[in-house]
Formats: sequence, C-alpha cells, structure tokens
Amino acid sequence: MPSTYFTPATFKFLRALARNNNREWFLKHKAEYERDVRDPFLQLITDVQAPLAKISKHFRADPRKNGGSLFRIYRDTRFSGDKDPYKPWASARFFHERRHEIPAPSFYLHVQPGDCFIGGGMWHPEADALKRIRAFLADNPAAWKRATQSKSFGEHFEFWGESLSRPPRGYDPEHELIGDLKRKDFAAGEGFEESLACSAELLPFMVDRYKKVAPMIDYLCAAQELDF
Repeated sequence: MPSTYFTPATFKFLRALARNNNREWFLKHKAEYERDVRDPFLQLITDVQAPLAKISKHFRADPRKNGGSLFRIYRDTRFSGDKDPYKPWASARFFHERRHEIPAPSFYLHVQPGDCFIGGGMWHPEADALKRIRAFLADNPAAWKRATQSKSFGEHFEFWGESLSRPPRGYDPEHELIGDLKRKDFAAGEGFEESLACSAELLPFMVDRYKKVAPMIDYLCAAQELDF
C-alpha cells in the first residue's frame, strides 16, 4: 500500500516556527519537529531510494539525519541580514555521487506552508560550472531543446532564477538558445498543494516528476562531464 509521510501536523509546526523563530521556542518544541517533520522526511528519503536508482544509478537519496539528503533546519546567519535561526520549511536534495568532486545538478523537494515545490537542476552554479554549461549549450542546442521544450516538460515545469540582461560575453546575440545562455541558474520546478504532500500520492508524484525532469538533469551532467 502507498505510504503517507507528512500530515497537517507537519504544516502546523512549520507555521508555528515561522511565527516563533527563536531558539527558546524551538528547543521547547524540538520533539514535535522530529516527530512531524524530520522523521517522516527521512522515511520518504529512504523510500525514494529504489525508484531514484531506476532513474539514474548515479544519484543518491541519503536518509542520514546529518550530512545526507535532508537539509538542516538551522540557518547559517553569519553573513545574512536575516538573523532568524531556523528555516520555516523542510527540504531535501538527491545528489550525484560525485558532488564533492565536481559541481553537479540535483533533484529537489521543498515542503513549506503555501510554497511546496519539486524540481531539479543547478542553482547558482559557480563560475567555472556556469561557463561549462554555456559552452555546452552553444555547441549542443538540439539536445537541450529535446530535454526542456518537450510537451511533458512544458506542462509541468518552469525555469526559476536569475538571468543576465545582456548576452554573455563571447556568445552570438542571435544564437537560438540566447535566452538560456543568459541564465545564471539552471533550475526548473513545479509547485504542489499541501494536500498532496499529506497524501499517499506524494511518492508516486515525486517519481513521476523526477522522470520528467531527468532529461534536463542528464544534460547538465553531460555539461560537467558526469555520468547520468
């Protein structure tokens, strides 16, 4: 039988955290975080391992409490104007096995009251990785169009992130992919409702959407000379 993971209690906790984003409140309610947010997310990560391996044997769903797919709820506030210590959302990325060696795309899931979404790609790639993506796009436009301009992709995903106002230096302003060449982020996603997050359809939904975004992930891997 399909499993459910998140519940209305998940979103109740995250809403309360957004209103009470301080250490004293969080420590008092940490058991609720672990029961209603962390532990069900770790179970979801465990259960997505097998279907993800069928999409790509090089990507990992790591259910460790620390250092795995689940992002920490603690924010790094050292260089941020926002000093709230906690993230009022939960998220995970399913990463390439060589992510520590080479910048790599990921599959992603984000659970937040009023802003749940799923997708994948590379968010804010570093300069060298971005340079490789643009060079690969310029030389291999047909494969990118097959990956991102298909009916299946267009019905579900939109690109998010920033773009240059002008074409990057050295690229033809008339290139057929000039809009993509101007991108600073190569991430696409789709929003979904809290009701879906709390239903037994969540895991099948994730697998379906990861299959649909996989051609773009494959292309970005190729741009970084990574196996998919």
